[in-house]
Amino acid sequence: MSGRVRTAVLLSGRGSNMKALVAAARRQDFPAEIALVLSDKPQAPGLEAAREAGVPAEAVDFRRFSGRPAFEAELDLRLRAAGVELVCLAGFMRILSASFVERWEGRILNIHPSLLPDLRGLNTHDRALAEGRAEHGCTVHYVSAELDAGPTIAMARVPVLPGDDPDSLAARVLVEEHRIYPAALEAVARTLRVS
Repeated sequence: MSGRVRTAVLLSGRGSNMKALVAAARRQDFPAEIALVLSDKPQAPGLEAAREAGVPAEAVDFRRFSGRPAFEAELDLRLRAAGVELVCLAGFMRILSASFVERWEGRILNIHPSLLPDLRGLNTHDRALAEGRAEHGCTVHYVSAELDAGPTIAMARVPVLPGDDPDSLAARVLVEEHRIYPAALEAVARTLRVS
């Protein structure tokens, strides 16, 4: 594999992690390029943010498909048409099927707002506070068929401070997400380039 690894970002919301990946990919020595952004929600603010950054961005509206197989077939088609080699999930709120994950095995990354394997799933900041945890954080991992269970690539820890609420804790974790996701993409893309 020569040149930069063509990478797609899948998102459902505002795209803050996508923006961090796009910013990192502007470095000349960065081994990946953000070639495409896809969202399951046509109104996702991240689509417009990607376009403003000069990245092709398209909606694949889940509601327009008869079910997950048809939706995922269209996702796969768009990824392959764009020559995508690596996929980064960044606030993509749909669980991908085992068959989709297998087709892209070893080439889908996700960022999750907890220290996996703890606090898989949703509402991690609320749950960390409710459980009285002393620390929280985020994990970049390979996507596997089991939710939030693939091998870890990078992790960052933040303290849970007195007086934290879910928003303040989420904001502190997000700073670390924006730091470790580009670093993880860089590391994985370098391994793909030499394989």
